[in-house]
Amino acid sequence: MSFAPSQYPPPVDSAGEFLGPPTDPEDERIEVGVAIVGGGQAGLACAIRLLQLLEDDPELMEKLGEVPVAVLEKGKVAGAHQLSGAVMNPSAIRELLPDDDSWPSYGEVEGESVYFMLNGKRAVPVEKFCVGPGKTSLKTGEIVVSLTLPKRPKNSSDAYLRLIPRTEMDIAVVGVGVSLTMKGDTVTDARVGLGAVAPTVLLVENAAKALIGSKLDDAALDAAADACSAACRPIDDKRGTIKYRTKIAGVLLKRSAMIARDRINGIEHRGHRPV
Repeated sequence: MSFAPSQYPPPVDSAGEFLGPPTDPEDERIEVGVAIVGGGQAGLACAIRLLQLLEDDPELMEKLGEVPVAVLEKGKVAGAHQLSGAVMNPSAIRELLPDDDSWPSYGEVEGESVYFMLNGKRAVPVEKFCVGPGKTSLKTGEIVVSLTLPKRPKNSSDAYLRLIPRTEMDIAVVGVGVSLTMKGDTVTDARVGLGAVAPTVLLVENAAKALIGSKLDDAALDAAADACSAACRPIDDKRGTIKYRTKIAGVLLKRSAMIARDRINGIEHRGHRPV
């Protein structure tokens, strides 16, 4: 028995909630025959294949207007960061563009090797695994074979929030993770981690200490937020300034802690569901 996604539409009125009348002046509008939202692999492939089919139907092409097919992309260029990955099977692209080999690649993979480590194994705390941007504590010949997670105590949960610039790349401006264990309404254990505000992920012990023993009152949250901001060592870049990212770290700490507490109490937040 087969099922199609169209049989289970989301409970929203797409036309009523997402579509509206044009707001731009009439002389600035571009009339298009088919608009494809998203310039990723699927969107670009759809546009290319549709235009290939329209070449064989000039009458329909003419009916679709001056711009028969348009791709709408939020990035600076269509497919700006979508065609990526260390290794890919080129058969789909070659089928789509049989006479064009200009798509970007570094050449064919001519072989592969498997290396076995003969020097035993060792364990590294996760907070010490990354030692710098793009650098880990792995030694020559070592590979990661497993992650060991401690058993979660009762009345425990966590939350992770991050702020991202939804313009071109899905890269965090700031990321904050909070893990809590509670007895009643009092925090008995906590861990706080920060991402994107230093060369490596930070485990902020002072923020955790501010939460432990508290009932997540304003004073405790303020102290933990201040500890997070004090631990930040960000840079100025296109994602945000040092001042902005330092401030947001404290803001996200408070929100993450409250979500973690609510999850312990069986309350879920829309848009922040655990995986």
